[in-house]
Amino acid sequence: MQEIAKKHADKLRFTIVGGVNTALDFSILFILTMLFNVPKELANFISTFVAFLFSFFANKKYTFKSTSKNLKKQFLLFTIVTLFGLWVIQTIIIATITPIFTNIGVNKPAALLISKLIATVASLIWNYTLYSKVVFKKPKSFSD
Repeated sequence: MQEIAKKHADKLRFTIVGGVNTALDFSILFILTMLFNVPKELANFISTFVAFLFSFFANKKYTFKSTSKNLKKQFLLFTIVTLFGLWVIQTIIIATITPIFTNIGVNKPAALLISKLIATVASLIWNYTLYSKVVFKKPKSFSD
């Protein structure tokens, strides 16, 4: 059992960091769209940016426990992976799915919430896969 927990510890840590980022992201998205009538695509851009820096350092130090000294390279890779997931994948999903839900009678706030949830799941899968295999990959040991 401990072996399974150890094997999946980074996934649990990623989930925790992602939960904090997601709460921050959703809060800002809904404040901007519902209170300030900011268009959903722009609000998504802003909300995801706010959680961005925290996410980098939390994932580097806490999730993947990266000891790489090449901060610039990791930050650049993290930026490319994250921004594509957030600003391309999420924006396309939100812009595509929200109107579908409103067209079938779901009210606008609920349609946005459902769309954002779907977009978030898609970007989380994208992020975890590329963070673990590219951005914060563990260096190969001499025995590999």
